[in-house]
Amino acid sequence: MSPAPGPRPGGRSARIQQAVHASTRKLLDERDRADITVPMIAADAGVTPSTIYRRWGDITELFADVALERLHPDAPPRETGSVRGDLVAWAQDYLEEMSSPVGRAALRDVVMSADTVRSEDGTNQFRCATFCRTQIETILRRGEPVQGVVEHVIDHVVAPIIYRILFDLDPLEADRVGELVDHALDAAVRV
Repeated sequence: MSPAPGPRPGGRSARIQQAVHASTRKLLDERDRADITVPMIAADAGVTPSTIYRRWGDITELFADVALERLHPDAPPRETGSVRGDLVAWAQDYLEEMSSPVGRAALRDVVMSADTVRSEDGTNQFRCATFCRTQIETILRRGEPVQGVVEHVIDHVVAPIIYRILFDLDPLEADRVGELVDHALDAAVRV
C-alpha cells in the first residue's frame, strides 16, 4: 500500500502560493494596501479569487502570510566572537529591519491576522515569534549554556523593540540595544 498523497514540494500548490505571494508583493509596492482586493491579486496571479479565499480565508490572512515570508530570516545571525556581541549585533539588525517601512508593515500584518487556529506550525504570531527564538537559540549555542536566556532576551530585548515600533512615535535608539542585552543576560544569570 502506498502512502497517502500529500502536497508535493514544488507542485501545483507551491506554484499557486508563489504566484499569489509575488502578485501581492507587487501590488503592495504599487498601491496603498487599502486599495488592494482579492480579485486584483487573483487576476494578477492568474488564479481565481475562490482559490485565494479557500487557501487564506481573507486578504488580511494573505497579507500576514506574505509578511511572514518577508520576516523569515534568510541567514544565521552574525558571529562577533562572543554571545553578548552576537546578541547585540542580531538585535541591532532586527531593530533596523523591523523599524523600516517594510518591517513595520509586515509586523502590523502579522498582528492584524485573526489566525487563531494552530496549524502544525502554529498561528501566524507564533510562527513569527519562532523566527526570533530560533535566531536567539542559534546565538546561545555558541557559548556556555545558561538556563532561561531565550525568554529573557524576548522579554528584555525583543519586546521593547516591537513595542516601540508598533506603539511609539520613534523606534528604540540603536545605542540602547547593548544595554537591553545586558539586562537580559543579567536577569538570566540571577535566576
